[in-house]
Amino acid sequence: MEFINVTKENKVANVSLKRPPANAVATDVLKELTYILNDLENDAETKVILLTGEGRFFSAGADIKEFTTVDTEEGFADLGGLGQSLFDKMEAFPKPIIAAIHGAALGGGLELAMACHIRLVTEDAKLGLPELQLGLVPGFAGSQRLPELVGRAKATEMLLTSEPISGREAVNLGLANQVFREDELLPNAKQLAEKIAQKSAVSMKYALELLNYSKAARFDEGVAKEKEYFGKAFASEDGQEGIRAFIEKRKPNFTDK
Repeated sequence: MEFINVTKENKVANVSLKRPPANAVATDVLKELTYILNDLENDAETKVILLTGEGRFFSAGADIKEFTTVDTEEGFADLGGLGQSLFDKMEAFPKPIIAAIHGAALGGGLELAMACHIRLVTEDAKLGLPELQLGLVPGFAGSQRLPELVGRAKATEMLLTSEPISGREAVNLGLANQVFREDELLPNAKQLAEKIAQKSAVSMKYALELLNYSKAARFDEGVAKEKEYFGKAFASEDGQEGIRAFIEKRKPNFTDK
């Protein structure tokens, strides 16, 4: 891959953006990330994905120069559709995706982060959707995910002012899960990823799908599916092993079956 580096350790795939200077979420990055996720989805040795950015930023936005190569309204809408399709895939991904954010996650970079299941940030990271400064609006579903995470009032303020918030404020608002000093971010992100990777891949997949029912406000469908997956998880080899291990007061040995 030209713009993304992938390494694997302890059932965790570290997927790192490497498109200097700002790790812009350009078309080539979106296509590479789509390819990588398709590969990791079927990789039995990967149970959790940790998404990071090399250099100064997680991702400081879209590639504005690329915008100048688009000639039509339809072409620009298609660019938005490419990002939306990938980020929908990430949100519905059967394996947890953790974003470790340093420096900045702005515009398309924040939209990328919001498509992940868990977000960890540094104290002074800047997170925001500044598209209105360019006379544009978010194109990768940022206008839909941001109010879900921070509330409609704060999302409206962030969109209309284009002002970013700090990592610490992001945690307070519910946009991020935990905040760390910069030198602590990656060690803690890896620790969390490896902790999650100890769980059964079977039950994690079910849990993530059930959470998506909640997001879609399809409560009746969600609880029905929860009942179904509750039984399936129980009947799985990992489900039975987990119960035995609890009774026997030992750590479970999950085989992801």
